[in-house]
Amino acid sequence: MSQSVLRDENQENVQPRKHVAGQPAQHGGRTVLGLLNENRRPRAHARGGKQQPPVLSAQNPLGINEENYGHIQTGKVVGKQSAFTIHVDEPDCASHRRQQVQKKPAFDEHLKQLNAVVISLGQRQPLAPIEVPVSASFDSPMDMSIVDEEEKTVRSNEVLDYADEIHTYLREMEIKCKPKAGYMQKQPDITSNMRAILVDWLVEVGEEYKLQNETLYLAVNYIDRFLSSMSVLRGKLQLVGTAAMLLASKFEEIYPPEVAEFVYITDDTYNKKQVLKMEHLVLKVLSFDLAAPTILQYLNQYFRRHSVSPKVESLCMYLGELCLIDAHPFLQYLPSAIAASAFIIANYTINEEIWSASLAEFTGYSLESLKPCILDLYQAYISAATHQQQAVREKYKTVKYHSISTVDPPESLSIFS
Repeated sequence: MSQSVLRDENQENVQPRKHVAGQPAQHGGRTVLGLLNENRRPRAHARGGKQQPPVLSAQNPLGINEENYGHIQTGKVVGKQSAFTIHVDEPDCASHRRQQVQKKPAFDEHLKQLNAVVISLGQRQPLAPIEVPVSASFDSPMDMSIVDEEEKTVRSNEVLDYADEIHTYLREMEIKCKPKAGYMQKQPDITSNMRAILVDWLVEVGEEYKLQNETLYLAVNYIDRFLSSMSVLRGKLQLVGTAAMLLASKFEEIYPPEVAEFVYITDDTYNKKQVLKMEHLVLKVLSFDLAAPTILQYLNQYFRRHSVSPKVESLCMYLGELCLIDAHPFLQYLPSAIAASAFIIANYTINEEIWSASLAEFTGYSLESLKPCILDLYQAYISAATHQQQAVREKYKTVKYHSISTVDPPESLSIFS
């Protein structure tokens, strides 16, 4: 299995480009969110034959630019959350008295044993040095590896001995971290189309700063969970998305972009203080639960359980990101079910194979139980070329992902016949 598709190791160690005030961006343009009030995203004209990221003026970034941070309706929070409690440290004198009461005798049994061990150390002979023969094929002893191939360190989620336990834990956590499917009906000022524009913009931001795909999935999860509990005016929707992407980058990336970078990509619509204040609010609403299971995590598990070609892996990831754009109908499905459905469609499209018995046993999903999710995902697949938001499709046209978004979907799914 090719790991380059799942996680580009070269991207992890790329220092993010920093923007200096008063100087033009190094990457030639800003990846700025489009107008939400017109439900479209303007495209910049090609400059020098090269497509530039969409640029938006600071005067009207999201249709409404009024300050409404303090007017977020906290009454929309589902369930009464307990307030933060401040832990008051005891006075130093009280701690000192408690230590005096709990102080043990100086020469109890444990100290006697420790004293005997220390005395015995002075009577032991030093260990003889171990002579390791140095092969002539090595220029330096540091070039040798005395660790066997089987003993090399691997990631915890790649240890098959714990695969079942990890999968069970993720299945429990995905229910806890699942957004409310119909939260958009309770939002007074934003629509599903505005959310789609926001997620489409975040896809471009992730590509511009070479962020991990997992960062994108986490950011969208934070946005949906936040909107499930809080009413947000459209003028602050981009601020919510920016704060969510900042949190996801801090959680997942080795070198996350700085706050100034996120201020810059919003065309200075918001300042650093506003972004940090929104970040704090998002953390409070999410109760600091940031380790949410994502579609990509389940796909990685399925790939290790049932090896497929890199092309199938890319198609699975492409289908998984298509689900992020539209809140309906995909918020009603768990990430594990969407990942399984994407695996089935991708494997059928490339190899004309269906759900294997080993994966059905591992996941607990039968082909029939996944039928509603598979049909919805297949519909999104065949309509991706005509969708209003095209960032995901453009992303997966690159050679890195085997130009998988240009592969035509099957004319019909005969897996249920």
